[in-house]
Amino acid sequence: MTAQVATMEPAAAAGEGQRFKRIPRQARAGNLELDPLLNENLDQWPHLNELVQCYKADFVKDDCKYGRYESVAPPSFQNQIFEGPDTDIETELQLCNARHSKPEDATEDDTPSTSGRQMYETDPSASSSKMHCSLSPLPAYEPAFDWENERSLIFGQRVPESLPAINNSGLKITVKVLSLSFQAGLVEPFSGTICLYNRDKREKLSEDFYFHILPTDIQDAQVSLDRRGVFSLDAPSPSVCLLIQLEKAATEEGGVTPSLYSRKEPVHLTEKEKQKLQVWSRIMPYKESFAWAMIPLFEGNQAGGVGDVASPSSPVAPSISGSSSQDNIVDPISKLTLDGKLNHYSSGCPVIVEISNLNKVKESYIEDSLQDPKRKVHKPVKGVLRLEVEKLHVGHNDVDNVSEGGSMSNGLNDAGELNNGRYNRSSFDGTHSSRNSSAIAQKDAHHNGQISNADNDDHFQAFDFRMLTRSEPFSQLFHCLYVYPLTVSLSRKRNLFVRVELRKDDSDIRKPPLEAVHPKDQNTMLQKWGHTQITVGTRMACYHDEVKISLPALLTPQHHLVFTFFHIDLQMKLEAPKPVIIGYSVLPLSTHIQLLSDVSLPILRELVPHYLQESGKERMDYLEDGKTVFRLRLRLCSSLFPVNERIRDFFVEYDRHTLHTSPPWGSELLEAINSLKNVESTALLQFLQPILNMLLHLIGDGGETLQVAAFRAMVNILTRVQQESSDGAERNRFLINYVDFSFDDFGDRQAPVYPGLSTVWGSLARSKAKGYRVGPVYDDVLAMAWFFLELVVKSMGLEQSRLFYHNLPLGEDAPPLQLKEGVFRCIMQLFDCLLTEVHERCKKGLSLAKRLNSTLAFFCYDLLSIIEPRQVFELVSLYMDKFAGVCQSVLHDCKLTFLQIICDHDLFVEMPGRDPSDRNYLSSVLIQEIFLTLDHDDLSQRAKAARILVVLICKHEFDARYQRSEDKLYIAQLYFPLIGQILDEMPVFYNLNSVEKREVLVVILQIVRNLDDATLIKAWQQSIARTRLFFKLLEECITHFEHNKAGDSLLLGSSSRSPDVERPASPKYSERLSPSVNAYLSEASRHEIRPQGTPENGYMWNRVSPQLSSPNQPYSLREALAQAQSSRIGSTARALRESLHPVLRQKLELWEENLSTAVSLEVLGITEKFSVAAGARSITTDYAKLDCVTSVLMGLLSRSQPLAFWKAFLPVVYNIFNLHGATLMARENDRFLKQIAFHLLRLAVFRNDSIRKRAVVGLQILVRNSFNYFKNTTRLRVMLTITLSELLSDVQVTQMKSDGSLEESGEARRLRKSLEEMADVRSKDLLKDCGLPVTALEAAPEGSTDNRWSWVEVKHLSKCLVQALDAGLEHSLLGSVITVDRYAAAEGFYKLAMAYAPVPDLHIMWLLHLCDAHQEMQSWAEAAQCAVAVAGVIMQALVGRNDAVWSKEHVASLRKICPIVSTDVSAETSAAEVEGYGASKLTVDSAVKYLQLANKLFAQAELYHFCASIQELIIPVYKSRRAYGQLAKCHTSLTNIYESILEQEASPIPFIDATYYRVGFYGERFGKLNKKEYVFREPRDVRLGDIMEKLSHIYEAKMDGNHTLHIIPDSRQVNADELQPDVCYLQITAVDPVMEDEDLGSRRERIFSLSTGTVRARVFDRFLFDTPFTKNGKTQGGLEDQWKRRTVLQTEGSFPALVNRLLVIKSESLEFSPVENAIGMIETRTAALRNELEEPRSSEGDQLPRLQSLQRILQGSVAVQVNSGVLSVCTAFLSGEPATRLRSQELQQLIAALLEFMAVCKRAIRVHFRLIGEEDQEFHTQLVNGFQSLTAELSHYIPAILSEL
Repeated sequence: MTAQVATMEPAAAAGEGQRFKRIPRQARAGNLELDPLLNENLDQWPHLNELVQCYKADFVKDDCKYGRYESVAPPSFQNQIFEGPDTDIETELQLCNARHSKPEDATEDDTPSTSGRQMYETDPSASSSKMHCSLSPLPAYEPAFDWENERSLIFGQRVPESLPAINNSGLKITVKVLSLSFQAGLVEPFSGTICLYNRDKREKLSEDFYFHILPTDIQDAQVSLDRRGVFSLDAPSPSVCLLIQLEKAATEEGGVTPSLYSRKEPVHLTEKEKQKLQVWSRIMPYKESFAWAMIPLFEGNQAGGVGDVASPSSPVAPSISGSSSQDNIVDPISKLTLDGKLNHYSSGCPVIVEISNLNKVKESYIEDSLQDPKRKVHKPVKGVLRLEVEKLHVGHNDVDNVSEGGSMSNGLNDAGELNNGRYNRSSFDGTHSSRNSSAIAQKDAHHNGQISNADNDDHFQAFDFRMLTRSEPFSQLFHCLYVYPLTVSLSRKRNLFVRVELRKDDSDIRKPPLEAVHPKDQNTMLQKWGHTQITVGTRMACYHDEVKISLPALLTPQHHLVFTFFHIDLQMKLEAPKPVIIGYSVLPLSTHIQLLSDVSLPILRELVPHYLQESGKERMDYLEDGKTVFRLRLRLCSSLFPVNERIRDFFVEYDRHTLHTSPPWGSELLEAINSLKNVESTALLQFLQPILNMLLHLIGDGGETLQVAAFRAMVNILTRVQQESSDGAERNRFLINYVDFSFDDFGDRQAPVYPGLSTVWGSLARSKAKGYRVGPVYDDVLAMAWFFLELVVKSMGLEQSRLFYHNLPLGEDAPPLQLKEGVFRCIMQLFDCLLTEVHERCKKGLSLAKRLNSTLAFFCYDLLSIIEPRQVFELVSLYMDKFAGVCQSVLHDCKLTFLQIICDHDLFVEMPGRDPSDRNYLSSVLIQEIFLTLDHDDLSQRAKAARILVVLICKHEFDARYQRSEDKLYIAQLYFPLIGQILDEMPVFYNLNSVEKREVLVVILQIVRNLDDATLIKAWQQSIARTRLFFKLLEECITHFEHNKAGDSLLLGSSSRSPDVERPASPKYSERLSPSVNAYLSEASRHEIRPQGTPENGYMWNRVSPQLSSPNQPYSLREALAQAQSSRIGSTARALRESLHPVLRQKLELWEENLSTAVSLEVLGITEKFSVAAGARSITTDYAKLDCVTSVLMGLLSRSQPLAFWKAFLPVVYNIFNLHGATLMARENDRFLKQIAFHLLRLAVFRNDSIRKRAVVGLQILVRNSFNYFKNTTRLRVMLTITLSELLSDVQVTQMKSDGSLEESGEARRLRKSLEEMADVRSKDLLKDCGLPVTALEAAPEGSTDNRWSWVEVKHLSKCLVQALDAGLEHSLLGSVITVDRYAAAEGFYKLAMAYAPVPDLHIMWLLHLCDAHQEMQSWAEAAQCAVAVAGVIMQALVGRNDAVWSKEHVASLRKICPIVSTDVSAETSAAEVEGYGASKLTVDSAVKYLQLANKLFAQAELYHFCASIQELIIPVYKSRRAYGQLAKCHTSLTNIYESILEQEASPIPFIDATYYRVGFYGERFGKLNKKEYVFREPRDVRLGDIMEKLSHIYEAKMDGNHTLHIIPDSRQVNADELQPDVCYLQITAVDPVMEDEDLGSRRERIFSLSTGTVRARVFDRFLFDTPFTKNGKTQGGLEDQWKRRTVLQTEGSFPALVNRLLVIKSESLEFSPVENAIGMIETRTAALRNELEEPRSSEGDQLPRLQSLQRILQGSVAVQVNSGVLSVCTAFLSGEPATRLRSQELQQLIAALLEFMAVCKRAIRVHFRLIGEEDQEFHTQLVNGFQSLTAELSHYIPAILSEL
């Protein structure tokens, strides 16, 4: 693969020829090209070639290995409005939106809302009947679906590593020198070095960075100062500091000394001195040390450097301490190194450091001695060096893992995006991006400019020496030697410096040395030598210079370093001073190659040719007697030259083997391979990559012995690497990097590795299977199996893409790789062996087995993309056979994991079947196994299976590739068999717990949603039972996804299983949503998110600083959660919810609402499809009842549903009724109809108008169907009346007013409004609003054109219902006074009874309530009437059905007793048979029972004549039954009744069964009674005073503070307008009942007893009372002025009635003049006496009662003194003046009346004399005397009287 493979397009599908992506290395500056010394011919040194290849070659990364997944943007959730009866959120929202619809600020998020969550527009136009297409249940169930996250939960999941970084260090510091200034002025050039230095260990951590500072006057060029040094650090540590060493040109002897820079007093250089300095510094190229400083980078007092709060003196002091809002998502490693400010963009903020504590140097030094306590303290230099220090942070996550927020997030998918988890991979939403784009732009610029292109000229990357001691593979090529001359001690003082050079051989000293020394300046050319500083005038010269030398690729024994020592005079003579050579030292390299070595050498005076050879040593001339006076230090930094000898041996042997220079059997190579075991780990790790490459090469094409040896060595090495550098991960990081990036199968330079590798391993596995001993290595192979399998797969993949690379058209998939038969067989066998291991070890419960299982799964997963899938299916089926059926829990778990991994393949959906005819093989295996698992005993397995299913369905649903409807259909058909399996084995489903049920249901809904109708109908055609079960599942959906407002759901949520049983590990925020949401929320709340676009209405929790917050109030969410859990409120879902951040809580509610809505709409849609299919009779179902449809509709209606649902609901119901009206309206479906009616009425109470209107239309649709199928609404009326009565028991029809009294509630008002609207003719617009056709209400049966709809009947229906509502309302309003005001209570029951008259059951029920109420009040007659009414209802029904002993005549006779019993026996009662209500109770026996009750009650009321008529109705029943015993009883009681009647008649005191009072009500507080008059029927012993007291007691209770109750004392007519407004008046008058045939115009006074002569029904509906009055205005006048007004009242109905009082509907009055009055009075007396005299008595012996009554009347008539009766009349009218006013006719009448009266009195006295005995003689005498004196008195006025008598 020579050309670079094109980087894959992200959109390209995973299986392409270009699946491998080449990633070029980012090499370090200077290493981009190999050093010239390395460019020799490498082919003769295969191991070198291999090494260089390792560091140079591009990384090859398999783009699909870790799966690629692009999800679509998640749907935006709308707030679903769940209305209660009393809420109208919709309108509030519209108002809000209207307020907020100013175009500029209308972003979606800032609409404030009632419930504190963001609300969006609810657009009424969106509600078409196809609404259910919009929302799918799945996204709402799994709103935070995050594929990466779900994958990471799989056991043994492979985690990708990021690119191996070139310098793996967490922290980089850049240093730039800004300026140097002295008190004396900067005149001469200075230069210096900066390096990292560990002051505790006194060691250099990095190479030196050189800088130069020119004098101020020539500094305009500024060239040297642009350079920055970049230093790498592992982690901040107080002991790390910057060591800065300044140097200047060596001081001229007798010139200006450097001490002028450190004088205390100010120094002024003269011009001459300045010039001198400048000239000298130009001619003197050699430097001397001048000053040094050590600056700590980090403060010393922190624990582990967390937070980096540096001291003010330290340059990296953060400007803000603590952490900023963004770093809270970064993983802990980066926490250590980041501080608040630096991390806002990931670039740092430069800190400018001024260093004024420069220590002046007196003499030369070595670095180690700087911190020596014995050293003299130097004077400080009076000057300042300014540096710019900046901290860069680049972790392992290098450039490509910087997430959008600008925070470095490792691994965690940036919970800072509280958007949806799925969403934040590719983009971020509007508000967010606009806010962050600036930051991101800066960040990218920064990355490109400064870190990533590390080879920029102005950067000097200082080599990090610790790279050599780290245990990790070398990632780049470096090969150099740092040389540090330390000391030279000579016997005399010199000005000494050392020159260093590298030579190839010692043949001739005059040959130029190699150009290998790195320059100190910026020019890139390597130089031939390097110099140290000068040490002036000392015997012991010390140096601290660093010389960096590039080494040749292969060191030969000839390569050596030459050091030349020079002395120089520092004086200006005629020309510039020249150095003089003093001597040389020589160091052969190959003997001193180690990491770090200190060497001492002698100094030679001369170098002769071949000075390295031993032979010439004697001839050499040494200084200082050949003592080793020159001490130096070497530091080797090489990734080509292993220091470890065993590795070197291996490399050498490898070369010999490869170049075939060794003997063919290669035993040395075997030894070298075997000895690799003993290499110490750091060295092994550093050269891990090349070693593995070489071993693989040997495995690929060595002989069998070699192969095995190499394989074993490899296993050994891998195991060590895994153990010794383990970070706890299953797959070691270095090994992953090797497989994923570095391994490229020798870049096509030799045959692929996989055949050899699988053969070796296969043979080993087979030996194990055959039972040979294979040693401990075998277990290691299993542990490292993942590595080998991934290698095999990558090797195959590379071969595949190489084969097809050149001849594959763009965008085509590479065809699968055809494996050779032998290789595939080998792989099969290997797979089989490994499977057996898994199986056996699983049973022992070894964790290795589970890991191996995942490894095998990934192996299949990878192979699917490379070789023919059907070959992989062979492996899969091999697996399935091994783990067949329901197996042990552990094994089963393995099987699920295996499936989970394989099915996560990118092309899972597109996989073929095993046979060409089959559908997707994997999906069928998956469905089979998942269904098996749902039946497994182990609960955790069930949950896992359900979870796998949901995650897969989600993955397909959100996959950007499968968004076309035909793709979705294909996927749905793949999974459809699962539904079949569940329907076949429903108990499996019912055994699941609620969480798992939800998972399964959501999947089922999603599948059905994407299916086409044809498939569904085909499924419904199978059998009635299956279809029914299918709908049972839908009902389960409704139940399980029902929306409960937060309050109630928590109670329900915790009840399914008590919260304490739950493992506290996973907090449950929501029962309804997917388990992953709970994980997402706990994750998000752990990270104390600050979601994008903080809403303006600031309910974001601002973080208060800890000092401010009170101790008991947590200031951050994290603490709040901790507190919550510590106080154990964390155990319930409710408390958890409360503990959530408001924004999260709001999201949670939004998701739940949408889930519930989506499920309801989905179910509704399916039901509609079903009903349409059933309408075409194309499926099997129970057509008689359509219970599938009805039960689902009931389930939907009975739960709280959102507005969106109600909008979609009506059209669906309309269609269903259109198609199946006849079935649904039939008797069998009464229950359904009643429930529909109930719920429509319930909705008619809602405050939200959209819902209420739809309820009204729903009712109209029912009415229309009633017309359509029954031509009338009778039955529907009964149904609605019944449901209304049930509803009223639920609905609050009254509400408390502030003063404690009750008033009609809003619900009742709205219900009345709805019922009235039902009959509103103008309903066309309403229909349109609800999405129905305008003709929806026309009821024309098929084939005819006549519209059966009748508005009149609908209005009647509406009126009946409103009446029932009002009755119920009145009854409720009585609530509190029901015990006080018995009259009103009775009336309430009565109204209810009348309102429910169409429904016999209810009618009877309320009548019986009324009966009980009357019995409590002892109103026996009224109670009896109720019993009669009940019996009447029953009799009517029976007569209507023709199955009774009675006929219409009997009903008519009953009506005479109780007029309420109607005679028309209608069909209504029979229509009223509704399930649970109906004529079943209406039997003859029950009628008799109530007649007997009436009989008993009438007897108690002593109304015996009623008893008689009732007995006569009972007798025919017993006759027809021949129940003679009963008949005998009846007749006995009849006898008693008649006797009682006789007794009443015989009584001298006439029998009165009740007293009657007229009561008038005047006053606002009486409410409905105001200005009305009633006649009250009271027991016969109630006097006027009693009733006054009773009524005042009742009505005083109703008065409030402002009103008083007043009783009008007389019975005159009241003019309501003249009364005081704040007083309530009662007017109470006793009245007399009027007989049917009475002459009301007669002027006589009425004596009631006169009319009792005959037995007749005491049924009264007219009453009268007489009121005396005068016309002259006097309150009281004489008889001559006294007029009389007779008032006759007509009541509504007659007494005894069902209630105690009846309304007066008509009142007439007659007036009698005083004379008529007088005449009437006298005539009345006369009549009474005559009546007494003429009444026949049964037997003569019965004289006593007669005598008594006669005596009573006579005494009142004859005695003169009694009310001066007759006499007063005479004096009033016949004396003097009044007599002249009378008309003669009146006078005549008056006189005639008086005369007749006297005559009758005379007769009576005679009779009296006959009757009396001895004892009454005296009384008789008195009577006679009285009569005589009366006659005498009268004769004054009427002389004729004497002659008459």
